[in-house]
Amino acid sequence: MELSNLEVKEHIKLTEFPTQFKHKFSNKSLKKQLKKERRELGEMQNTLYAHGKYSVLVCIQGMDTSGKDSLIREVFKDFNVRGVNSFSFKKPTQIELQHDFLWRHYKALPARGKYAVFNRSHYENVLISRVKPAIVLSERIPQINKLEDITPAFWENRLEQINNFEKTIRQNGCIIFKFFLHISKEEQKDRILRRLNTPSKNWKFSPEDLKDRKLWDEYSKYYEKTINATSKRHAPWHIIPSDSKHHARLLVAKIIKERMQQFTDIQNPTLPEAMQEQISHYKEQLKNS
Repeated sequence: MELSNLEVKEHIKLTEFPTQFKHKFSNKSLKKQLKKERRELGEMQNTLYAHGKYSVLVCIQGMDTSGKDSLIREVFKDFNVRGVNSFSFKKPTQIELQHDFLWRHYKALPARGKYAVFNRSHYENVLISRVKPAIVLSERIPQINKLEDITPAFWENRLEQINNFEKTIRQNGCIIFKFFLHISKEEQKDRILRRLNTPSKNWKFSPEDLKDRKLWDEYSKYYEKTINATSKRHAPWHIIPSDSKHHARLLVAKIIKERMQQFTDIQNPTLPEAMQEQISHYKEQLKNS
């Protein structure tokens, strides 16, 4: 499969994207391939850290049960813990609600040399909030006092703010990946049933899952609108067929590695020439110490 086919480069319809691809690999083979990819990613991250000029932001979005948590766990397993942070954005706190909707995401951006993985992200503010606009009222935005004040222009403006946010951080050295984990409604049903049928996974289930499932078409509509409005060359969306978790993880790892390889200036720094000339002397000092 050409990974470039998963990148959103023009207006798309989500219904035209498959949620799975036929391939010849077993789950065991996919896991073996992922192990190789993530080991290489870990080595590349060490170089990113030593180079110290770029950072990487990975945004993971998807319907409930699309496999976000397990994908993050498996893809980034071989990273040095000092080089990657994962953030799961839940309901905003009272302090967060006293700031603009991007404030808490700005705070979580990665430092130079590091990765940040957003498990759900700033896009929740044009997805969940758009399906359930009453959430916006809690943000206490001037001139937004009732649901009728939340017009289409409000959402267009918010999407523009997100594009500006991403453009700004990219211009300052943050490499952005955005993945939509695309599953079928049937696969979601099977995964929810597995949670209910497996006692050790019961804790993952919430009655809210069933309520949100009834809003599947609404969420799909706004995912499509959002992806079309915010997939830019500097911050492209990738739609990942995710009915197979093992395949989805491998695709995400491959896409990250392939794009990071394009940044050929990310190299391990070299010692100053004066220090290099003294390496033999330093070795002798250590041997005699």
